[in-house]
Amino acid sequence: MINMTRKVIVTTLTLALMAPLAVACTKGEKADDNQERVLKIATNMGYGGNYEYFTQQFTEIFEFANPNIKLEIISTMDEKFMNGNIQPGEKMPDPMEKLKEVMQGDNPPDVVMLGYEQLPEIIESNLLLQLDSRITKDKFDTTGIVPAVIEGMKNAGGGKLYALAPTFSSSALIYNKKMFQDAGVDYPKDGMTWDETFDLSKRLAKGEGDKRINGFSFTTQAQGGDLFYGMQMYTAPLQLKMFDDAGEKMTVDTDQWEKVWAKMAQLQKDNVFPAVADPQKQMNQRFDQNNPFAYDDFMSGRLAMGILNYGQIQQLTNANKNAANYKGFTPIDWDVVTIPSHPEAKGVGGSIYMNGIMGINAKSQNPDDAWKFIKFINGDEWAKLKSRSQNMLVARSKYLKPTEGLDFHMEAFYNVTPAPIEDNSKIYRNNPNIYQVQEIGRKLFADVLQGKITAREALKKWQTDGDAMLKQMKENPGAPLQPMMNQAQAVPAG
Repeated sequence: MINMTRKVIVTTLTLALMAPLAVACTKGEKADDNQERVLKIATNMGYGGNYEYFTQQFTEIFEFANPNIKLEIISTMDEKFMNGNIQPGEKMPDPMEKLKEVMQGDNPPDVVMLGYEQLPEIIESNLLLQLDSRITKDKFDTTGIVPAVIEGMKNAGGGKLYALAPTFSSSALIYNKKMFQDAGVDYPKDGMTWDETFDLSKRLAKGEGDKRINGFSFTTQAQGGDLFYGMQMYTAPLQLKMFDDAGEKMTVDTDQWEKVWAKMAQLQKDNVFPAVADPQKQMNQRFDQNNPFAYDDFMSGRLAMGILNYGQIQQLTNANKNAANYKGFTPIDWDVVTIPSHPEAKGVGGSIYMNGIMGINAKSQNPDDAWKFIKFINGDEWAKLKSRSQNMLVARSKYLKPTEGLDFHMEAFYNVTPAPIEDNSKIYRNNPNIYQVQEIGRKLFADVLQGKITAREALKKWQTDGDAMLKQMKENPGAPLQPMMNQAQAVPAG
């Protein structure tokens, strides 16, 4: 446990911004609120020794507004492993088990900060207090929290709120307006299905070789990156699982998996996605010295539509603003719409990450101050102050506005619902080599794209080889897995 004592140097501007927060926080408080007390915050989010970043993000303003409450930060991450000081054969401690141990210890934390994928396990273990009654009692406004965050929090708690998140990152479908105009095609719109997006892509694709313009890609990376990983944004809302909840049996030899793989292969054949390039040619294209943005298909004018993370907008904005400094670069007239969805999961999109998720430990000795902290960090004034950042999105929609005079469809980044959580974190923690099972699938999928094997044949082989590898992991956890990998590469022709 590390007792954090800090001296906060506040400029005149920062004081002006913080003053309303202090007034809002002290207004109407009880007299005994002047009594000094400690609020303990535990996190396993990997901040480690970087407390300066952690405090600037989440605690500094609260401490200024509440000088009588001293914050004590508890990192449950093993800093030895975070710093890479791992000896051969040394096993990394399970961060979730450590967090649970700390939460239930003799001196438990009051507030817990964790990752979105960790929420279900913590909630199911009855380690967090439900927040709904406190929200109702204090009339805490949750209506202003964007759907991407509030619905995601509710989904994790089975319809109930056990945690809140002050900021998030998200993606949208970006498009090049001129390419649509040149093709005589209407711009994309919010709420499109994936099939509508793929149809648009076919109408926009043109040219050959280096002059090729692709219609759509799951990423803006050169040559579309790796379709196997890119299409996870498409499959996540369908809740396709690679293996069962115990991580002991593959679940890929199904009609639904076959439908997705066969569809992706056909779309690749129909030139909906960037062509699978020769690795050397792909490398040359990504590092073309005559193109400052060769690594990005959208910024290089090779892509009409692509999935873009909000954090990438700053790079595009800077390029447009300083176009004269980049030889061969033409400013791009662009906008964004919501990520496409499936008819059976309308409005559900992938690639949403909530930052600073916080809940109250069920064993908290100071739950009132814990709620006060959570309410403050997720409140209106905090969001107003933090909305000045260019790299993150605050959870309150009224402060989500384009910066630097830009004019684009900001709502596209938050008028979506996160895909349901597939919590495989425990499986991956218990089987650190299980990623190799996924690698079998990646190689087989590449063979499907090249027409060497049908989708169902590939999935059957993935099921068989994956089952054998999972069995080997269970029976001999430390045994080398390379022979199985070699076996997976032996793909039948046809």
